[in-house]
Amino acid sequence: MLDDLFRDRLKTLLDTAGVTIDGPNPWDVRVHDPRMFRKTVLEGNLGFGESYMDGWWECDDLDELFYRILSSGIDQQLVTLTKAVKTLQSTVRNLQKPARAFTVGKRHYDAGNDLFLAMLDPLMLYSCACWNKTSELAQAQRNKLTLVFNKLGLEPGMKLLDIGCGWGGTARFAAEQYGAKVVGITVSEEQASFARKFCANLDVEIRLMDYRKLEGTFDRIVSLGMLEHVGYRNYRTFFETARHCLHHDGRLLVQSIGSNTPSMANDPWIEKYIFPNSLLPAASQITRAYERCFILEDWHSFGHDYSLTLKAWEENFRRNWPRLEKNYDNRFYRMWRYYLLSCSGAFRARAIQLWQILLSPSGIRGKCLIPHEPSASGFRDRESDRGSSR
Repeated sequence: MLDDLFRDRLKTLLDTAGVTIDGPNPWDVRVHDPRMFRKTVLEGNLGFGESYMDGWWECDDLDELFYRILSSGIDQQLVTLTKAVKTLQSTVRNLQKPARAFTVGKRHYDAGNDLFLAMLDPLMLYSCACWNKTSELAQAQRNKLTLVFNKLGLEPGMKLLDIGCGWGGTARFAAEQYGAKVVGITVSEEQASFARKFCANLDVEIRLMDYRKLEGTFDRIVSLGMLEHVGYRNYRTFFETARHCLHHDGRLLVQSIGSNTPSMANDPWIEKYIFPNSLLPAASQITRAYERCFILEDWHSFGHDYSLTLKAWEENFRRNWPRLEKNYDNRFYRMWRYYLLSCSGAFRARAIQLWQILLSPSGIRGKCLIPHEPSASGFRDRESDRGSSR
């Protein structure tokens, strides 16, 4: 009797999104184990995701399924104890304190370079690409970096700090294509080791460290996909640290996934299986954090491009799975696809956002043409008439 109630509850919710249990459409849910009804209704996305990982249900188009679920808002109708407990924890403790800074490196980014080599582009960039006039992931990622460095006005000889440098692709591109002197930092031992080799013989230094330990002065600072690991208690510290390290006429560009509303806890499934101690910032939290440190020069939103990026990663992962499966089991395979495709659907539904935020310490003087598309012309400051011709 109780199991029937759970099934009816989930059926009613999914009907709202145009999703049918055991229906004929590729986005419909085919149930193999009825325990998924109870688990999903009681635990929300944590239960939904775990039951998928265990093979209790199947769907041919997870991206579309999550697009429909999140567009309809039915996810907000399942208030779970797990999310409430996580929110309570974040109110009494700093979950992203320095002692926990390296947790995400060990749990996620150190998962295996073979995995990320199979999934990412040749530059090993693990953040949203820019799909302007291309359908190829490698070009889309180069587009993103061109756009970033044109916004920053990066020029030969400038000192660039890359906060959250990943496997070194951004640092390598900046050194090779723009002639910059780069310092990159990461909390992942695997990333640091790979990046040092990847950037060998270039003017690039890779440091394994928490951003709060940064010292020195830089002409430009870039941070792509790292603010999501900072936590709401530490946003101000992040921007104060960046300001302390930035030259008075420097520029900071932050690229981050964003939430539509402020939150103190991440999605429980993402927290448990993908990004521990992570949290998506809301626009209001970001602006409060950088006020009195920086002036906003540009806020660029292009979340749909992340949906395309995630789909490209999933395609690479699935195509290369035969050479990965000796190191990972089938539950990991299902977990990883659930992660990539559920997030792709979330970006399509605009449940989460992608932002590039350009800041300066005291404001760029004169009329500035800040690009929103990658081009060869680069950033130009009309008052000083300086800019990269790249």
